[in-house]
Amino acid sequence: MSISISNFGVTDKNEPVKLFTVKNNNGASAVFTNWGATAVSIFMPDKNGKMLDVLLGFDNLKDYLVNHCYFGATVGRNGNRVKNAQFQINGKSYYLDKNERDKNDLHSGFNGYQKRVWDFTADEENNSVTFKLLSPDMDQGFPGDFNISVTYTLTNDNGIEIQYNGICNKDTVANMTNHSYFNLNGHNSGSIINHDLKINSTKYAVVDNESIPTGVLADVTNTPLDFTNFRRIADDIDSDFEQIKLVKGYDHSFLIDKKNKGLEKVATLKSNESGINMDVYTDCLAVQFYAGNYIDDVPQVGKGGFTYGNRSGLCLETGFLPNSINEPKFASPVLKANTPYVSKTIYKFSTITH
Repeated sequence: MSISISNFGVTDKNEPVKLFTVKNNNGASAVFTNWGATAVSIFMPDKNGKMLDVLLGFDNLKDYLVNHCYFGATVGRNGNRVKNAQFQINGKSYYLDKNERDKNDLHSGFNGYQKRVWDFTADEENNSVTFKLLSPDMDQGFPGDFNISVTYTLTNDNGIEIQYNGICNKDTVANMTNHSYFNLNGHNSGSIINHDLKINSTKYAVVDNESIPTGVLADVTNTPLDFTNFRRIADDIDSDFEQIKLVKGYDHSFLIDKKNKGLEKVATLKSNESGINMDVYTDCLAVQFYAGNYIDDVPQVGKGGFTYGNRSGLCLETGFLPNSINEPKFASPVLKANTPYVSKTIYKFSTITH
């Protein structure tokens, strides 16, 4: 196991930014940066032993400074959407950026945590890097001074563990997530629609034409959103099912059929082409499956000069259901003052050899 640190460049404010390359005893590796506590690359072996980078991303800091698609980003304080960019806590109204459709808030607005330089600590003994940030009171419109850390660990069983820890001095919203785009055939291999996906969920959040949940949790049975058994993503991604048409494919949040309050496997993604399998473990209540339907809204030239098109990668974002802060039917993402915020998600990779 090893960690090496290199320079990644400087921000527009002349702040130095670092790259952290973490390797395990199996030859797998992962690259992170303290710009946005972002995951840059994950190299895992395919069925032939070739190392593939399975994360979409960029070769340079300049592109991450923009990062229209949130490639690899740590998202906070609140991942996903907030209807009308406003909410109430304890009877007081709070207002967020209207950075989607000039109406709703997406991923906490124009100044998300993915656009900050984070403090860092490298821990070679545990093969991990911890990024730390102080988000002050009313930052992005949220109440309270929120001290947050994100720890990435590359384990010797080829897992990427993401541990969130935080505390706030006021009641606030705490719903962190990671916005990595995965392609198990390699970031530069094209579409992900021939991947197979399984999600441990029988209910999904029905959305309106602005991708905001209506408050209805619908049964997945006999719909294109039934991933209770492995389903080829291509099979129904262009179906005429209304929920699919509204978002041009898959961009839906699934309520996990939780068996306990702790960490458990909630989804599996696999590619028969590369033989790479990815299990997703989390203690969160929901996972957002986004199939990259809008990547090409702004042309994305990624690592190695490869142009990422729509559906070049997919996200499995763990957290609360979207707009939970405004939806009384959903579990609340409110973190009480001086109460620890703790959440963990693991993306664990293996190889299918048969």
